[in-house]
Amino acid sequence: MTTTFPTIPDSPAFTSTRDALHAYSRILGDWAAHCRTRRKHWWHGSVRLALHGLSSGVICHSVDFQLDLDVRDSQFRVQTANGSCLVQALHGQTPASLAEAARDFLGANGIAPEHMPAPREDAAHARTYVDFSPEHARTIGYVWRAVLTALERLRNELREETSPLQLWPHHFDISLLWLPGELIHGQDPDNEEYADKQMNFGFTLGDTGIGEPYFYITAHPLPDALQATPLPEGSYWNTSSFTGAALLYKTLLRQSDPQTYLLELWRIMVHAGRQHLLAGN
Repeated sequence: MTTTFPTIPDSPAFTSTRDALHAYSRILGDWAAHCRTRRKHWWHGSVRLALHGLSSGVICHSVDFQLDLDVRDSQFRVQTANGSCLVQALHGQTPASLAEAARDFLGANGIAPEHMPAPREDAAHARTYVDFSPEHARTIGYVWRAVLTALERLRNELREETSPLQLWPHHFDISLLWLPGELIHGQDPDNEEYADKQMNFGFTLGDTGIGEPYFYITAHPLPDALQATPLPEGSYWNTSSFTGAALLYKTLLRQSDPQTYLLELWRIMVHAGRQHLLAGN
């Protein structure tokens, strides 16, 4: 298992590569969300981390298929159960061109047009990512595996229900949802998105709120007492783009033992969640 957190370069080429992979990942998410049966908390629309990068996993349909975003070898792949395979080398092309290639390939292999996700029309989908770097893509893969290793250790310590370890194409964040099992009073119990008490442990390579890689921990609901939880030096309570505990990736790298520091932060927040989020505590 990968336990070393690599250094992330501060360069326009890295940002462009990140943004390209973000846009490419949405192709996987669109097919997963459109073709899979709905799961609670929209888990059907997320993608999974794999050794090579990201995968939709097997999508069961009239013809079973799978989409992969390979950051190790900079490839976009679509495979079907009958052995057919589409491989496109990533070189910064538009996500729209990859999405069209996937539609044509799966259409030729028996997926009817009405069973395909609608084409995207946003600017990121039509953009050409001229600074895409295979080297930076591999670095992102190393970072993802280090984060996955840490989250797997956390998940193994939680006795209550947890989500899959997943990446959300919309926000491009790795996430582990902890569901301690209680419902929020006054919410419709059939709407799990609002009714389930939950804490989210995640990581993103940067967004419009915090423009650099960071870890986050959020809770729903968010009791005042939870926000008063003392955090280890280097972590902080963010209140600008979201309200929750935050840790910049560069701060984690300055720790003598990043894995131990990160797990201790998560354990502190799980303990606080059990104290302040659950009834009777």
